Amino acid sequence: MNRLFVVNKPIFQTSKGYMGYVKRKYNIKKLGYSGTLDPFATGCLIVATGQYTKLFQYLKKTPKAYSATLWLGAKSDSFDIENIISIQDVNEFTIDEVYRALESIRGEITYYPPKFSAKRINGKRACDLVREGKEVKLKEITSTIYDIHLIHYNHPFIHFEVMASEGSYIRSFGQIIAKRLGVNATLSSLKRLYEGAFYFDNEKALNPLNFLKIPQNIYTGDINYLKLGRKLSIEYLKNREDGVYWVDGDNFFSIIEIRDKIIKYRLNRISKS
Repeated sequence: MNRLFVVNKPIFQTSKGYMGYVKRKYNIKKLGYSGTLDPFATGCLIVATGQYTKLFQYLKKTPKAYSATLWLGAKSDSFDIENIISIQDVNEFTIDEVYRALESIRGEITYYPPKFSAKRINGKRACDLVREGKEVKLKEITSTIYDIHLIHYNHPFIHFEVMASEGSYIRSFGQIIAKRLGVNATLSSLKRLYEGAFYFDNEKALNPLNFLKIPQNIYTGDINYLKLGRKLSIEYLKNREDGVYWVDGDNFFSIIEIRDKIIKYRLNRISKS
């Protein structure tokens, strides 16, 4: 069964662990998901079954939007409520001070990902290495914050929404905001609202062709060549420029790549249902 849909991951479950429940619900043995959420995070998680698990790299999943709450005065090794070290009272800020701290991270920002993250170091997740007591050194990454705005400030909690590029770490954003305010802080809640055009809608089945980030190309040759995966000739394609495209085969579609007028299949005969 080919199916693409969005689940609403609950709090305090790993993304991988929650897939066990999804498998049982739909009575399927294998599925895949994209964009791991931290155990304490909730919200939009893209899931696919069958052939559609091969499509993740071709889906438009950015920008991503999150709703988060920053707990001022709380300190945590993981920058969330799973590893609280201490809690201190801090003086209340003015709304203007909070606005300025949030606005200060708008745009392109370079920072270190959290050590408690799924970031890979020599094939192992950073969070697993930290739990083993090993030293973890992560490289700086750069994200783009397209939008950030304050929802409300009820001391010591700052509730905000942020829209950022793929691969961003909202927990690290929280640390940067806290540093601008001169206090310790940690995220007490985090929910992913959407990824590109993907959002939770009662796990409704989605048409993957509506979510591909690659353009369509028109194949005018014998459809049997597509069906059988035969070598395609550039003269039968409407767009002959180098690039990656999807082509329609009636009840299926294929993903091809053109390089120097040579066509290669990336994926072939992906059923539309």
